[in-house]
Amino acid sequence: MPKITLIGAGSVVFTRELCNDILLTPALEGSTIALMDIDPQRLELARRTVEAIVDRRGPATKVTATVNQREAVNGADYVITTFQQGGLTAHSLDIEIPLKYGVDQVIGDTLGPGGIFRGLRTYPVMQELCRTMEEVAPDALLINYVNPMTINCWAVEQGMGRPAVGLCHSVQGTSQMLADWIDAPYDEITYFCAGINHQAFFLEFRRGEEDLYPRIRQAVERPEIAGAEPVRIDLFKYFGYFVTESSGHASEYVPYFRKSPHMVASDLVPRFTAPGNEWFDNGRTGGYLRKQQAYTRRASEEFEALANGQTDLPAERSSEYCARIIEAIQTDNPIRINGNVINRHLIENLPQGCCVEVPCLVDGNGVQPIHVDYYPTQLAALNRTNVNVQELVVEAALTGRVDAVYHAAMLDPLTASVCTLPQIHDMVTEMLEAQAQWLPQFSNQ
Repeated sequence: MPKITLIGAGSVVFTRELCNDILLTPALEGSTIALMDIDPQRLELARRTVEAIVDRRGPATKVTATVNQREAVNGADYVITTFQQGGLTAHSLDIEIPLKYGVDQVIGDTLGPGGIFRGLRTYPVMQELCRTMEEVAPDALLINYVNPMTINCWAVEQGMGRPAVGLCHSVQGTSQMLADWIDAPYDEITYFCAGINHQAFFLEFRRGEEDLYPRIRQAVERPEIAGAEPVRIDLFKYFGYFVTESSGHASEYVPYFRKSPHMVASDLVPRFTAPGNEWFDNGRTGGYLRKQQAYTRRASEEFEALANGQTDLPAERSSEYCARIIEAIQTDNPIRINGNVINRHLIENLPQGCCVEVPCLVDGNGVQPIHVDYYPTQLAALNRTNVNVQELVVEAALTGRVDAVYHAAMLDPLTASVCTLPQIHDMVTEMLEAQAQWLPQFSNQ
C-alpha cells in the first residue's frame, strides 16, 4: 500500500479534509500517512486530528509525524504540499506594503505583488523538497496545493525537472455553482474547462446534448446571483465564457475592478450584496488575510473537538481530486480531473512551457493531460497578461535576478493600473527588504 506524505501538515484544514478523503477510499486502506511540518505544535495537532479520524474510520492506516522532511519523504509514493512559507506574517506584508502604494488586494496569493512574493518565498522550499525526493523518493508523484499554483508548478518543472500536478478546487466548485444557478442535476452535467489556474474558463457546459450557456446567461440577470458574483459576471458578459475563480480572486488578475480605493469602496464592494461572501469579506482589502487570522485563533478549539470525537466527520469524500488521483493510479481505474501541468502543445495559443490548467486523464499510467482543440483568442490574450508576470517570477526564483522581480511587478495588470513605474520600483524595493529572511535566492545582491 502507498506511503502518502503531507508537507505542511500543520495546515490542518487541508490535512483533515485530504486524510478524511483517503480514509473514505477503500482501495487505500492500509496506507501510511506521513505528516511533516516545521511547527511542532501544529504538527502535534495535525497528528492527533488524523489519528482521531483513523480511529473513527477503522481502517488499518498507519500515521507518522515528524519535523524532519527527509524522514517524512523517505520511500513515499505521493508527496502532497500544503505549506505557506512565511505564514501570516509574510502574508500581512504582501497586503500592507502594496496598499501604501494604492495596490488593493483582497487575497494576494496568486498574482499581484502578493502572488509575486509568495511565489518567490515558496520556490526555495520546493527546491529543497525536490532534491530530497530525488534522493529518497525518486518515483513519487508531487501533488501541489500551494499557491501561487501556476508559478510553483512552472518553477518546479523548469528548475528541478520534477513532474508534478497542481490541484485546485475552483473548477469543481464553480461547476457546482453554475449547476445550482440553473437548477440542473449536477450528476448529469458535463463540461470542458481550460486556461490557467484561477483564470480558466468553461468552454462547454452541457446536460446531454443541451448547451446550458443560454440558461446561465438568463440566470446571471437575477439580482441574488448578480450580487453574489459581480466580477465573474462582468467578465462573462464581456469575454463570453465563465471563469473558474471567485469574484474576490478574479478582481485581482485584471485591471478593471480595483483601480483605486475609491472605486473599490463605491463600485465593487457594494455589488457584493448576496449572503455567503463573508469568506473574502465582501471583496475588501485583505479579506482573506482576516479570514485566516480569525480561523487561526479558533482552529485549536475546533480540532480539539474533532480529536475528542465531539465533531462529526463528513460521510462522503470531498470534491478535492487528491484521493481520487491516488486511487486511480493505484487501481488503474481511470478518472478525469482538471490539473495544472506544463504546456507542451496542450493550449497552442498560450506560451509553450508555461503552466496551464486542463482536463487530464488519470489511471495506472499517471496523470495524462488532454489537448485543447480550440481556445478562444480573447481568453488566451487575457491569460497571457498573467503568464507574462508568472514567467518573470519563475525567472527571478530560478536565477536570483532581482531585476526580474521589478519587471514582474511592472507588468502585473492590477499594479500597472494604479501605479507609476517609480512607485512600482519603490514598492518592490520595500517588499524585498521586508521579506529578505524568506528570500535566500537574493541574499548576495
